[in-house]
Amino acid sequence: MASDGRALTATEATGGAYYLHGDDHFRKEEELRRLVDLHLDPSTRDFNLDVLRGSETDPETLASVLATPPMMATWRVVVVREVEGLAGSKHAREALLDVVKAPPPGLALVMSCTVPDRSRAKIYSALAKHARSTAFNALSEADVPGWLTRRAAEANGVEIDIDAARALGLAVGTDLGILSRELDKLTEYVGDRRRISLEDVEAVGTRIPAQDRWRWMDMVAERRFGEARATLPVLMGQGENGVGLVIGLASQLLRIGVALESGREGLEQALPPYQRWMARTAVAQARSWTGPELTHALLELRNVDRMLKASPHTDEHFLETWLMGLDVRKREAA
Repeated sequence: MASDGRALTATEATGGAYYLHGDDHFRKEEELRRLVDLHLDPSTRDFNLDVLRGSETDPETLASVLATPPMMATWRVVVVREVEGLAGSKHAREALLDVVKAPPPGLALVMSCTVPDRSRAKIYSALAKHARSTAFNALSEADVPGWLTRRAAEANGVEIDIDAARALGLAVGTDLGILSRELDKLTEYVGDRRRISLEDVEAVGTRIPAQDRWRWMDMVAERRFGEARATLPVLMGQGENGVGLVIGLASQLLRIGVALESGREGLEQALPPYQRWMARTAVAQARSWTGPELTHALLELRNVDRMLKASPHTDEHFLETWLMGLDVRKREAA
């Protein structure tokens, strides 16, 4: 059973029930299409593929479609999108669960679902328990560069430099559909060179922020506090806010702390799959810190967070003061 958005392998795809759920619709839809293609021969596809929507399907139709055997093929695939639309019907839930628990020979049932917030319906946990379940959770901003590097290699056959991946993520956001299209455009642009650089991202017209948020975080992590302070106004002028920067800084410093204690291998094990690209940089940055220095920086950052929520001063004022304090301590220790 996969639970992290990892695609099921060919050896796992042998009919039965598949439950794809989560808020990342792009990866969920890609896996759905892959499972359909894996089970169906193009020559008999039209005879053996039914696509239903839970919000538009009555229990009788659902039961009838699920009971239909394959025609001139090994597998029949039934796709049920919007499974959440069936949650309100007892008969529909029962019809679906009966098949999930004991799929008939020759059936591959592929279910796609977005569980409503705060839902307590038992149907979702039952499907996850009895079907081959894969969770496609929405990716965060920190996940995007890692997803792009993997996507570039696996789907496009190119390499993308981490600086280019970070810049593309900052420019586009976390919409994987748009990111995928931008990656396709960049792949075509670099051609036989098969490597995407930051310059390539700029060359195709992607609007890159004047101050890269990732590079600014690196300045702090590398203890280049004066540079970080000087460029903070540019970063704030691009729409960043104090709370968001504090969260990002805290995460960066905590990664450095794990690197100090456990090295690269320990940090990679602690990071989510799409964030393991950060380990190499964090290990290098950790060489500039001692444990007490890192603890002091985190404690002072916690004070910044409190003041941001309680004081009328600007976000920039508190972050600038924090950076100035770190710079003074650095100079005194030199």
